[in-house]
Amino acid sequence: MGITLIHSHAERVSSKAIDTERDPHELPTFDSKSLTNPPRTILYLPPLLSSLPHEPRVLLHTSLKQQAMLSETRLPDIDPASLSLHKALHHFRPATPYYAEVPYDEAFNWTELELPEDEEREWYCVAFRSKRLPGSDSGPLYDADKLAHEEAVLNGGLIMYWYGVPDPETGMNLATCIWQSRKHAAAANSRPHHIRAMMLAAASYEIYTLERHKLRKSRGERGVTIEPFDGTEVVW
Repeated sequence: MGITLIHSHAERVSSKAIDTERDPHELPTFDSKSLTNPPRTILYLPPLLSSLPHEPRVLLHTSLKQQAMLSETRLPDIDPASLSLHKALHHFRPATPYYAEVPYDEAFNWTELELPEDEEREWYCVAFRSKRLPGSDSGPLYDADKLAHEEAVLNGGLIMYWYGVPDPETGMNLATCIWQSRKHAAAANSRPHHIRAMMLAAASYEIYTLERHKLRKSRGERGVTIEPFDGTEVVW
């Protein structure tokens, strides 16, 4: 029996028990026994980065704790500052196991992300806080979500998608995506796979709320900040 590694938000979780004792956002390790005969399904949820246009799907080495994943579909284009962010997001991870409960600027390791000092830009971020309805079927929603994700990458502008796991006590979860612009996100919202995924989500969740934020990189600084979304397009 081989290992079953669930490494994407869009893959169905089998009926086999899932290992809930390890951090699903850290790269799993195995010994000779667990590699060939794992007692549980191993859940791994790294950042899912959009594949770059016309470039080999080569992942940057990050650490022994994490390795990002790449989408099957490629972005049609990407600007230089967004390319720098794409590279930095290989290190993206939650800053606390309570990411579904804390404010967005405290949920992730924003302070650890670094870009070149001479670049200045803003990006559009969307956060989804949710709680599943008891007994709802996850299969159709995951299938629709995967199609909507690849559709969004092909449509352009989606840099990264990240998905967490439900809190064992509250059932709340958090997912987030980072876009090159609000215009890109709005265009994706009108695509057929996205519309179907939203219809399924409405019937599958007890709680489903959206938050909008801006990710900002100022010239002369290497770090980034999360700022409230003011309703205007991002600046670059």
